[in-house]
Amino acid sequence: MQLLEFCAFTVARMLTHKTFLPYEQAPQLSKTDVAYATGDPQLTPFYVHPVRLDAFDEVIRLKAQGVFPRKDLTEVLRRQYADLPVRPEVSENIDALALESTFTVTTAHQPSLLLGPLYFIYKALTTINLAKKVEAHRGGKNRIVPVFVLGSEDHDIDEVNKVNLFGKQLLWQPGTEGPTGVMDAKTLAPVLEELRTILGESESAHALFERVQKACTSAATFADATRALLHEFLGKYGLVVLDMNDPALKRHFIPVIQAELLEQPSVHLVGQTIAQLNQLGFKTQAAPRDINLFYLKPGMRQRIVLEDGMYRVLQTSLSFSEAEIMAELDLHPERFSPNVVLRPLYQETILPNLAYVGGGGELAYWLERRSLFAHFKVAFPMLVRRNSVLWLDQDAQKKLAKFGFSPARFFEDTESLVREYIAANASGEVSLEQEIAELKSIFDQITAKAVAIDPTLEKAVRADETKSVAAFEQWQGRLLRAEKQKHEVTLNQMRALKEKLFPGNGLQERTDNFLPYMLKYGDAFLDALQENLDPLEAGFILLEVR
Repeated sequence: MQLLEFCAFTVARMLTHKTFLPYEQAPQLSKTDVAYATGDPQLTPFYVHPVRLDAFDEVIRLKAQGVFPRKDLTEVLRRQYADLPVRPEVSENIDALALESTFTVTTAHQPSLLLGPLYFIYKALTTINLAKKVEAHRGGKNRIVPVFVLGSEDHDIDEVNKVNLFGKQLLWQPGTEGPTGVMDAKTLAPVLEELRTILGESESAHALFERVQKACTSAATFADATRALLHEFLGKYGLVVLDMNDPALKRHFIPVIQAELLEQPSVHLVGQTIAQLNQLGFKTQAAPRDINLFYLKPGMRQRIVLEDGMYRVLQTSLSFSEAEIMAELDLHPERFSPNVVLRPLYQETILPNLAYVGGGGELAYWLERRSLFAHFKVAFPMLVRRNSVLWLDQDAQKKLAKFGFSPARFFEDTESLVREYIAANASGEVSLEQEIAELKSIFDQITAKAVAIDPTLEKAVRADETKSVAAFEQWQGRLLRAEKQKHEVTLNQMRALKEKLFPGNGLQERTDNFLPYMLKYGDAFLDALQENLDPLEAGFILLEVR
């Protein structure tokens, strides 16, 4: 596998070495993800801006033509940050959003237990670094603020209530329904007690736990707790966290909500785009409904449907006539919640945003939305793939060296690595592929002679060939098993390392939480990531700690 190498450097007393694996050589990634990340021309019609630093000049020119509720935005943010420790980097960024010359780059995610899998952190840091690069490129003309939008209205708790630490899974069970973001943060208490035990009794464990506990126990809701954790660990980089589930912000989205209720443009526009993507061989990411809105009440988030001229809220007795639902929207816009189809449009209506930073799956559903943005005359942002990282500690590197494999090779199937290791380290030749090929050649010769005498003999010769080849393959399997037994300890170590780096044959970043890394390295872990992540460098980052 081809790797692009970069020089090692010291970050916060941590020496790291970075290489890149081309995205197309990571089999764990989806077809759409790889296609967009590598600039597949088939996807060009579905986005607006190429992912280049110089393209931001045009993005800013177009975005500057929009009108954004900067006053309400800054007031909402100040209110949401009122009970958090003051960080000048964050406060200054919030104040700057009131200025017409300030823009944002944004990522988004549901509030997640203890900040969820590692990619949650990678999204945030990629966004932070992209903001820095664009601001530097503009030479002081514009301030670029990194914003993390919390999708606090989502209600699929099974997606956000688990976290993996040291081979154990912590599970949050709030015992309530409705949007996860508004659930009581006090219900996190059992999780925090279990976390205290898992982290251990070392001084660093106590210090880390106190940071997490303070953030969570000072919060009123789950969304507040997620914001507090992001502020605690990433606030020093100027990251601004925004919960858009706010009446003052929802009011600015009323025209789109009204159009969705009365005209249902999304199902047709997005459906057509999805059909075009399907014809090119790309899978549907988020199919639209007739009405892409939920109705919110305490402990409830249910779909709105139009049946027999009445707007019904599923799983409830609520129903509205057209006039009634328009009045409800005017009085209580906060009760209307955009689903995944409309959420990007809501975000870009409120924020003076230049780019959205997301994973492959997220960008895939943004690709389905371009026509919807055009319909509502909202500028479409640049879509930037977040950095993906494989973190390799010194122990992992030593084992890789022992096995004779580069880090990139471990993206491959485990058993193919085992076979290659056996072939390279066997006490004798275990492959019988050459002999099997020769055997087939002999049977080809026999078949030719038999057919020349009696064509009906071919089937019998080929049957004997199948039996003979199967016997050779059986012996090859026995030789391989015998050789594996000699290397059983090393092969078990290899499988254990593969499981550590690729849990369940998936990606480390989609399983591991950041707290074990914080316990081992402290804030140097975050600093090393912040120094190494660059969203404009193409490829899966392999980061080795030296």
